Amino acid sequence: MKNSLGVLLDSLASMREALPPQNSEQAKTYAVLEYETARINTELVQLLSLYHLQQEHLLVQVDRHHVIDILDEQLARNEVLFKSCDIQLTINCDENLSWYFDGELIGSVINSILVNCSRYCRKHVHVSIEKQENMLCISIADDGSGYPEGMLAASGEISADVLFLNNSPRLGLLFASRVANLHRSQDIHGFIRLENSGPLGGGVFRLFLP
Repeated sequence: MKNSLGVLLDSLASMREALPPQNSEQAKTYAVLEYETARINTELVQLLSLYHLQQEHLLVQVDRHHVIDILDEQLARNEVLFKSCDIQLTINCDENLSWYFDGELIGSVINSILVNCSRYCRKHVHVSIEKQENMLCISIADDGSGYPEGMLAASGEISADVLFLNNSPRLGLLFASRVANLHRSQDIHGFIRLENSGPLGGGVFRLFLP
């Protein structure tokens, strides 16, 4: 299913290039198709990873990465989606910044949040990556309406109760929380934090890695 959805995403991108939208209604149709396909593809990957985690089969491959390389991979992956949705993306990241983490898992988390932002932001997404004390902080802010209050009360750990708040499942946040917790240095674990009233006036997702 995941591979088939990947083919579908590539086909949609080719179709959009060959047959560009002629009006706003067609552009909206492209955006919906690309968002929904990307979302399902992302959630299949997350479900598989969470299953392996539950079965204790998920191996964390920690290595040193230039953070900008991992970010660029996910931005390229979502370029067509953001273009379809007419979303402006800005980045603040030192090109020389490197850190130790599982590149595939952290890339999947970034991808999940970007796909989610494409649905809930208005026109602007800002990604900022920097060192804060002894941790790496990956922040993704948007100009949407922000996170529900019940989610903001979660102290770094997304539970099943928070996941299905208001009957709206947020698998990506559960996945992000579990992946962050897998990264540890001595007694310090990674975690996520959700905030509102960010630099763009909407919600902010923050991932902290030791």
